[in-house]
Amino acid sequence: MDVESGRRIRTEMRHILLAILVALALIAVPARAEVQFKRGTLTFVQSPKSVTLQVEVADTAAARAQGLMHRKQLPDNAGMLFIFEETSTWSFWMKNTLIPLSIAFLDKNWHIVDIVDMDVEKDPERPAKFYSSSVPYMYALEVNQGFFKRKGLPVGTRATFRPASP
Repeated sequence: MDVESGRRIRTEMRHILLAILVALALIAVPARAEVQFKRGTLTFVQSPKSVTLQVEVADTAAARAQGLMHRKQLPDNAGMLFIFEETSTWSFWMKNTLIPLSIAFLDKNWHIVDIVDMDVEKDPERPAKFYSSSVPYMYALEVNQGFFKRKGLPVGTRATFRPASP
């Protein structure tokens, strides 16, 4: 087996493992359970401009599993920040997500390393597509689809995160 085949197999195994973990998390959390998300402010700086968003923080398995499910809208300068314990290539899906989203994947230094548009599934109960970054990341930000293009925030843009005071 060559190196590229090995990488591809490891990536596929990670996607399968993620799907299993998400499914287990969804079993543990009732479909409409309300997770209390932490909040904060995320600011992107792309000289000479900056763009600030109010974010909900998904930093636990239950919060990441719920994400933006069942929401009918998302304010223009709002999003959901997913925080992981380690850098990896986790995948996302649009289960029970009713609005089209864009997701920016950020490395451990808070630089955007990839941006992907995610579409609403034909059957939101049974998502058919997984979305992932082309490179490892530690944070992911979901916003309304097209946000990064509208704001002129390309790959390489740096962000800073400030948690809200408790």
